[in-house]
Amino acid sequence: MNALPPARRLGVAIIGGGFSGAAVAWHLARAYRPERLSITVIEPRPALGGGLAYSSEEPSHRVNVPAVRMSMVPDEAQHFARWLAGSGELDCDADALWKNGDVFPRRRVFGRYVAEHLAPLIETGAVRHVQGQATRIVRRGMGWTVQTSAGSVTADLVALAATHPAPAIPTALASLTEAPGFIADPYAPSVLAGIRPDASVLIVGSGLTSADMVAELDRRGHRGRILALSRRGLRSRGHPDVRGDPFGDFASAPATTALGLLMNIRATLAKARDAGVNWQSVFDQLRLQGPVLWGALAPDERARLVRQLRVFWDVHRFRIAPQVADVLDRRQAGGTFDTIAARLVASNDEGDSLAVSFQRRGQTRIETARFDAVINTTGPAHGQALRSNPALCSLAEAGLIRPDAYGLGIATSLDSQALGRDGAAVAGLFVAGPLARGTFGELMGLPEVARHAQAVASGIAKLLVTRPSVGAAAGDVAAAH
Repeated sequence: MNALPPARRLGVAIIGGGFSGAAVAWHLARAYRPERLSITVIEPRPALGGGLAYSSEEPSHRVNVPAVRMSMVPDEAQHFARWLAGSGELDCDADALWKNGDVFPRRRVFGRYVAEHLAPLIETGAVRHVQGQATRIVRRGMGWTVQTSAGSVTADLVALAATHPAPAIPTALASLTEAPGFIADPYAPSVLAGIRPDASVLIVGSGLTSADMVAELDRRGHRGRILALSRRGLRSRGHPDVRGDPFGDFASAPATTALGLLMNIRATLAKARDAGVNWQSVFDQLRLQGPVLWGALAPDERARLVRQLRVFWDVHRFRIAPQVADVLDRRQAGGTFDTIAARLVASNDEGDSLAVSFQRRGQTRIETARFDAVINTTGPAHGQALRSNPALCSLAEAGLIRPDAYGLGIATSLDSQALGRDGAAVAGLFVAGPLARGTFGELMGLPEVARHAQAVASGIAKLLVTRPSVGAAAGDVAAAH
């Protein structure tokens, strides 16, 4: 009797090797037998795990939550903190330790942590890194072909863990796109290096990235005037001096309307004040119970929540590291930094300066001010991801993915599989990370992304058990010509 041929390894291709993609790969490799599975992560950066968020080499860019709350292992809250203690990173970064004992390391350090946990899997071949940009994804029968700048990859299943798209340029600033002093993408390396120490700077946006820009400019020796402008003029809040446990209960009887949720939050904040509990503990509970709260809202109420309350949620939920808050407070007290609520009206490149016209909130008069530099920090344009990312664009054109109803990313089923143009789940096409938050609600904070990555890996593993191979592993890469 002839022996049966060895079983072919099933293939999974993960598009994007930032934290989301790396975490899916890591959890999947741990959950599935490596001799039966080939995992390929397609990522143009030289290392996996850093992505846009955790690749920055800028010393002033720090994680915005204490290290004890960051982990790629949801069930081990101290996973990163333990690694950090033995990494040697804190020996050369005394500023990471804040006065209350919390540690806020530089962002690249967290990227190193993820990369080091992926390294053994790459060395053994359990995970392969194709260093290239995914340009097109095509369904081939029961499987997929991913075209990349480094060749083509064939897979049984695909997980979309694409990076955050670049910020959209506000229409009022379109005339500045070619101006030397206009910075369209604040995430580009050393993009602030050319700004003079005495330059006047306008930052469009007042969230986390805006705060990072102020901190980096300050570290580079900038002492000129900085103005942050946003429609609400709300600055990201900071952390409490003493962290507390999550406070309140929003999940036992979740609100079914955006207004009802707002009323519950306000009532819980009042109870917290009476009990001597800080407001951050209330928002920590909201974050933990977020999936239940989002699931209880009808689609029109979700849309109302995103439209009317998202900005308030963002500035309370996504807090800035105290080291960064300290810079903002010092600059504001010294008169070299301010935040205003205003809408942009128009702009003009005048050669020696950039003129920007704006209307302050509650006023009718339009003001025009001149700046040496304008930095766009309006946040990732998630609503444009399906147009700006060529791989996602190819799937959208084929009707295999569609935007969610709230402009947050890609529509998915409850098991994280993409919904096609016809509204049906596309078997074998998963979405991991922030692009799936239209279905799951809060998916921007690292703890939530880590849990979602683990869930996606589990879903992929279950599907692979019953799925026949397409005849090639995800590690099969045809050389590009």
